[in-house]
Amino acid sequence: MRRTTDEQPAGERLPGPHRSRGGVVPVLAFAGITVAVMQTLLVPVIKDLPTLLHTDPSNATWVLTATLLAGAVATPIMGRLGDLYGKRRMLLASLAVMVVGSLICASTDDLVIMIVGRALQGFALGAIPLGIGIMRDVLPREKLGSAMALMSSSIGVGGGLALPGAALVAQHADWHTLFLGSAALGVLAMAMTVAVVPEPPLRATGRFDLVGALGLSLGLVSLLVPVTKGASWGWTSPLTLGLIAAAVVILVLWGLFELRSKTPLVDLRTSARREVLLTNLVSVMVGVAFYAVSLVLPQLLQLPASTGYGLGRSMVVAGLCVAPLGLTMMLVAPLYARISARRGPKISLLLGMVIIAIGYGAGLGLMSAAWQTVVIAVVLGAGIGLAYSSLPALIVGAVDASETGAANGLNTLMRSIGTSLSSAVIGMVLANTSTRVGSVNIPTMEGFRISFMIATGAVLIGLVLAAFLPAQRPARPVLLAGSAGDAVSGAASAGPARAVAPAVAGELRTSAT
Repeated sequence: MRRTTDEQPAGERLPGPHRSRGGVVPVLAFAGITVAVMQTLLVPVIKDLPTLLHTDPSNATWVLTATLLAGAVATPIMGRLGDLYGKRRMLLASLAVMVVGSLICASTDDLVIMIVGRALQGFALGAIPLGIGIMRDVLPREKLGSAMALMSSSIGVGGGLALPGAALVAQHADWHTLFLGSAALGVLAMAMTVAVVPEPPLRATGRFDLVGALGLSLGLVSLLVPVTKGASWGWTSPLTLGLIAAAVVILVLWGLFELRSKTPLVDLRTSARREVLLTNLVSVMVGVAFYAVSLVLPQLLQLPASTGYGLGRSMVVAGLCVAPLGLTMMLVAPLYARISARRGPKISLLLGMVIIAIGYGAGLGLMSAAWQTVVIAVVLGAGIGLAYSSLPALIVGAVDASETGAANGLNTLMRSIGTSLSSAVIGMVLANTSTRVGSVNIPTMEGFRISFMIATGAVLIGLVLAAFLPAQRPARPVLLAGSAGDAVSGAASAGPARAVAPAVAGELRTSAT
């Protein structure tokens, strides 16, 4: 892709004044955590949503589905808009839309209005790839690896922290307070971004692909709606099969259009590159693994002890037991940076996948006490943290700097598809293995164990795919012109499309002229 005259060459960083702004990383990570909090808000009140919104359970699930669909559509689109018109600008726009959606949700009990508000909240998911893109543009190389790791794992961190907090609010205050808190966090994240985060001058050339955006949106909605609703509609129902068939046709036509477009929304030729394609496929598997534990452990912890396997804990205690999942993801970010600097992100990804497999395997026999669920959460958090931290580094190392936002947006989309598949498949398993107690159906231990086995299988598939990722190429040192202290020892391959972020690819050193 061509660069404008004021664009930085791929892999270069902004000059000294921007690189000295040490608050960029925590502010962007806080924005990512804010997005995760928004996603987790309604988990403690999921079972009460039909009553709260005066509707039936099948309709109430659209409150969750709307956020998922909007987020899936927004991530690649906002990433591309960021590449074209400014990543910070689009980051602020994503957060602003989330704040508006939060305020709408906080003011209504009407199902349709709530769905609209939750869809607007979902647009905030674009903040993750935009934050990673800003980091690539403004950070010195030696800080890039750990910074991207923290940003990538912020979804898990925010989810882990928000679960007990949201449960506490839901137990002791009006449930609309959850949305007011989300709006306040969004406003705070916007203010911090304006104050601290610079707007990188790097821009992609061309114009926004509106037809491609509409085609991708329609295709994703046609695919994800039956995936998320198939269990309630019936997997062989005409509506489910018809939407899936429509999604296939739309996405194939969209792909053909993108291949012929001079300024595509998603560069499919770049996405078909082995390192990008395999990384995105692994992302789907990691998304499946991440969501499985979030579906199983809270239910196991809250089921009454009278079932013989339920642990009988309160909503808040269940949230606290699962919280180490997100906290451990945050704590492994420095470990990821060291492993990646020495061995490359492929090795840290493989290590993370192995740890996830061990965690789920051990979990098959560790479900009889609350402390055992904490152990499972810690082990899985460590593995998922390493895996999530490695994914954006592999993408950044394989694409031109002007494509970072769109490429990471697509990668985030792949994770979302993984979580959607996990929700659909595990939801179906738990429903089909449930037992009736009184007037309600409850999940069984058999269903929980099958769910863990499905997650283990997904991780093993991801492990095989990750094994075929190419090793990072050796870096060539490049000295960038600038004032004293601004020159950085970097790495660039023969062409900009192959530029590797050396903080991720290997041992880095900063030099001054």
